[in-house]
Amino acid sequence: MSSVGSALPSPITTVPARRAWSRPMLLTAALVLTVVVAVQFGAMPIAAADWLNGPWSDAAKTGGAHVLWQLRLPRLGLTLAVGAALGLAGALSQALFRNPMAEPSLLGVTSGAAAAVALTLTVFAGLHAALPADVRLWLLPLAGFVGALAVCFSLDRLSRWLAPGSIAALLLCGLALQAMTFAVVGLCSFIANDEQLRAINFWTLGSLAGANWIMAAVMAGALLALGTLALRVAPRLNALALGEAAAAHVGIDVEHLRWQCITMVALLSALAVAWCGNIGFIGLMAPHLARQLVGADQHHVLPNAMLAGALLLVVADTLARTLAVPAEIPVGVFSALIGAPWFLFLLRGAVRRMGSA
Repeated sequence: MSSVGSALPSPITTVPARRAWSRPMLLTAALVLTVVVAVQFGAMPIAAADWLNGPWSDAAKTGGAHVLWQLRLPRLGLTLAVGAALGLAGALSQALFRNPMAEPSLLGVTSGAAAAVALTLTVFAGLHAALPADVRLWLLPLAGFVGALAVCFSLDRLSRWLAPGSIAALLLCGLALQAMTFAVVGLCSFIANDEQLRAINFWTLGSLAGANWIMAAVMAGALLALGTLALRVAPRLNALALGEAAAAHVGIDVEHLRWQCITMVALLSALAVAWCGNIGFIGLMAPHLARQLVGADQHHVLPNAMLAGALLLVVADTLARTLAVPAEIPVGVFSALIGAPWFLFLLRGAVRRMGSA
């Protein structure tokens, strides 16, 4: 397989209208069922009376109602938004690079955001501590966005310079950039004090334990805005799947489209990493599940990748917080345990296609 464009199904591939709507409904039903299970299961069981006590009632200050309204529901809201964001980022990455194995964590994008966050927590710790708490809430996502954007830009330029259209070059460049960013994180860990080291380990392993309603609301708002923009560029992504020359021939500004997608991927990855740490492989699996359900049309792939990403992360986070009660396992461990075999399966299929090309 000499062309990256052949790695993904043709954008001309369509699915029956009934399948395009019935299978997403099944995916939505699975997500709803998983959410119900996630709300009910945990270190403290939730009773029916806890639902009747609103988040501002006196009963919600202690006991099951407090766990439900102040801990479990905001965490679930953030989990859904982060999972959907990672799924959307993965779908955009695969459509942009025309590569079924492109994914923010595999390409070093999320580790770039984590490196920028680690630098903010250590090298620029004085600036971080001097800011008000409300401003610090935004500083880490901003730093993560800068780091993610830098890696996206470097990856795009390096892969084009070394071997345009090569899957191997893209993955190797991503691995090289990932190694560099991990080295930065390692250096920051070396110079960090105990408190900073705990924070860096949090970003490295990934956790949703610090969720609150503000984080969930901001993440949901960003997801709504970026998801709307992604759907607007879906027709151009379909054309891009035929190749940059073909896309340019039909009047698409490929360079502008590339920057739009890179910025969206960087924003989505930065917000997820800055508040939840490095959660890998969700962006790899979700777009593949979406394409298996609805075909290759990006109008259908993008929203269904968001649903699939939310479903996968809710499952991983539910396992992370229930299997070792009262302790909690980092959610990145479960996403890696699920995603690494998936990646090897995809890599095996890609090698077979290359051998038969």
